[in-house]
Amino acid sequence: MSVPPIPLLPSSIASVDVSTVVATLRAAGCVFAEDEAQLLISTARDADELAAMIGRRVAGRPLEHVLGWAAFHGLRMAVDEGVFVPRRRSEFLVECAVALAPPGAVVVDLCCGSGALGTAVLHALGGGELHAADIEPAAVRCARRNVATVGGRVYEGDLYAPLPAELRGRVDVLVANAPYVPTREIGLLPPEARDHEPLVALDGGTDGLDIQRRVTAGAARWLAPGGALLIETSERQAARTAEAFARHGLAPRIEACEELGATVVIGVRSA
Repeated sequence: MSVPPIPLLPSSIASVDVSTVVATLRAAGCVFAEDEAQLLISTARDADELAAMIGRRVAGRPLEHVLGWAAFHGLRMAVDEGVFVPRRRSEFLVECAVALAPPGAVVVDLCCGSGALGTAVLHALGGGELHAADIEPAAVRCARRNVATVGGRVYEGDLYAPLPAELRGRVDVLVANAPYVPTREIGLLPPEARDHEPLVALDGGTDGLDIQRRVTAGAARWLAPGGALLIETSERQAARTAEAFARHGLAPRIEACEELGATVVIGVRSA
């Protein structure tokens, strides 16, 4: 598909013809061109910035990377280029976590990406203690901006390794949107994901469960008695994820949301 030309815009963003922007986005294959046009126009500070944003979107950049933010669980989360974009289906994981969290919960967000999950959980709870971690430096920089809004802390490193030792046995809710796409299926992802999001945030190994297994294996040492691990996965992988939970001392159950196409496995440490 050829890339449509970027329209010449007037000097004032107030004079921009929305229909021209819509037509340009639609020609580039944007299915929700009208909505995207409104978001781009409302986010851009001037016509030059708008033209640059349209150019990046037409070139295939994810809309959230172009805007610099993503709408998630009623919040606006900062999302930098090269950082995993939080999906709407992950809002179900947030809802499950909030339902399990006690007052003043200690929450850990592993493989946190932008930090959207942990931030949304703390915001919905109205308080608590949040710690988040990711192995990607770009994700950590982005997450710090989001997590700071709820007074949390972000660490750079591999899974549990960078977390403060004093958290062991104290975590009430541990959320992890670990990568779960099998390696052989990465090439089947939409170009926006496979070309612009970090591979480490997508590739879950041969069967998609490599990182989930590592998260599950270490969870019981960090969870408080009665604490819960919640992992997003796919419907076809959920049974194997639940089996791994049981092997590592967590009582598992599978929850699903048909509306969002979301599946979450929950494992509770015995009290």
